[in-house]
Amino acid sequence: MQRRDFLAGGTAAVLLVAGRATGAAELAPVESEVAIAHPINAGSRLLFISGQVPTDAEGNTPARFSEQCRLAWRNLEAQLAAADMQLRHLVKVTVFLARSGDRRRERELRRERLAGVARPSVSVVVTGIYDEAWRIEIEAIALAG
Repeated sequence: MQRRDFLAGGTAAVLLVAGRATGAAELAPVESEVAIAHPINAGSRLLFISGQVPTDAEGNTPARFSEQCRLAWRNLEAQLAAADMQLRHLVKVTVFLARSGDRRRERELRRERLAGVARPSVSVVVTGIYDEAWRIEIEAIALAG
């Protein structure tokens, strides 16, 4: 397996490329009411995206949670694009929230952003975040065949 570290938009991501395909048929995701499991084939590329925060290129953070959420998702999409991937490649997303009161709005905005594109496994954790101005941080794992 090859590993390639890179920076995109000022944050790190790690891309792992599995060895040559062994002829195994592509496996479909396994879904249940509460989770989705994504099997990995040889020849797949795995991208581990570090926490994407709600700051723009100039370091500005919007005051409103909705805008912070949208900006964090745009930053995550920039990481995917740098690895030649898209939202549809997401298999696992972890959302960190500074305030439990933002859970419902975060879920609405996430579902809006991913509608018809991706159904990754999602975990939401309410915790303290590195910068007090940030109300959200999003990390992810993406898989492309």
